[in-house]
Amino acid sequence: MTRTVVALSQGAVFKDIVRTMRQWAVSALPVLDDEGRVIGVVSEADLLRKEEYRDSDPPGPVFRRGPAEPHKAVAVTARELMTAPAVTVHADAPPARAARLMARRQVKRLPVVDGDGVLTGIVSRADLLKVFLREDDELAREIRGEIASGRFPASMESVRVDVCDGVVTLTGHVPDLSLVPFAVRVVRSVEGVVDVRPVLSGPRGRPPLEPDFPGGDGRGAAPAGTDEKEGPRAPAGPDRREAGMGPLTHRAADAS
Repeated sequence: MTRTVVALSQGAVFKDIVRTMRQWAVSALPVLDDEGRVIGVVSEADLLRKEEYRDSDPPGPVFRRGPAEPHKAVAVTARELMTAPAVTVHADAPPARAARLMARRQVKRLPVVDGDGVLTGIVSRADLLKVFLREDDELAREIRGEIASGRFPASMESVRVDVCDGVVTLTGHVPDLSLVPFAVRVVRSVEGVVDVRPVLSGPRGRPPLEPDFPGGDGRGAAPAGTDEKEGPRAPAGPDRREAGMGPLTHRAADAS
């Protein structure tokens, strides 16, 4: 915000307004009442109404084709020329609010007022862009401070913060992935942050055992000679084939 502000009284005349804009290299000037409250703004567009309709005699047909404020073509004083009510912003408003107002109302600067509407400064687009000149280290310190201050759940204190050219990267593990959008919003609210890239994973878990590893089913290997369902088994007797007994049925030898 710029605290040294040039303003107009309601009775300021056309030529004085043009000279003042040129002298201070501004495109708009706030208009004040007798108590210093902002009641309107005179912009270059307001002044150009006179040039726009120079070749017409008011109130000729051209005014029916023109803008909603044709009277400005014949205006002489700031009170007659100004756009009212003025679009203003309070001194304690965050820069993001000022930026939204400028975009929505298509203005390049906003008068800054106190609680009574008295002019305290002016904020321009250039003023708002200054926050993006903050150093990466400064941004990283502030974001880490936000994490440590309690705005983040305690379980997210181990999240790593890296900043490069204003872009914040968050890495690490979080207990619940539903916390990620919240973390991004908190970080994005820090003035000067260009973008936030979360590279966060869920909680760490035990690595699964290989399926062909003993006990890969998670229950451990069964002792030798034990059936997992039926318990210990009795040792099996010798296989008849291995003992040379042959099959149980046989043909009697031929008598000679």
